[in-house]
Amino acid sequence: MVNKFYNFTATICNRCMPTFKGDFSCKADAKGRVLLPAQFKRVLDESRNGEDEIHLVIKKDIFEECLLLYPLDEWESLMDDLRSHINPYDRQHARFLREFQRNTAEITLDQFGRLIVPKRLAQLVGIERDVTMLGVDKHVEIWNSQRYDESAMPLDEVGEMAQSILCKPNAEGAR
Repeated sequence: MVNKFYNFTATICNRCMPTFKGDFSCKADAKGRVLLPAQFKRVLDESRNGEDEIHLVIKKDIFEECLLLYPLDEWESLMDDLRSHINPYDRQHARFLREFQRNTAEITLDQFGRLIVPKRLAQLVGIERDVTMLGVDKHVEIWNSQRYDESAMPLDEVGEMAQSILCKPNAEGAR
């Protein structure tokens, strides 16, 4: 009974939190500036907490050839969670933390709602002109548009993945 209450409470709380949704085609200019889609800007404005500038963290994803964009408060929450699993005096943990922080930068939106993708990060994932931004709950993925299109899975594979992740066996072992 407690688990059902927790899940219900978590669901309600998550509905209250602004999230990033949808994918958008964007263009990077010669200086590496990309206009943030209006829907994403609204999410950031909701979580601004009265500050003048919107601070973001951008980093290279550890799994895919894309960049991840986090609102600063979400990044800090992610780091708090990470720290809770890390012993800084364990060599492997320290190395992981170092590698996790590699290819990361703090940026701000300019007065026009543009972000500047640091050149070194753009080069890592092949971002030149055509960019796709994908809202993934609490962060945004930034892709070279061609790579984003190529990364799409066939629908039947997505369905099989959903079933294997989301369907828990019941007491008799059936799904």
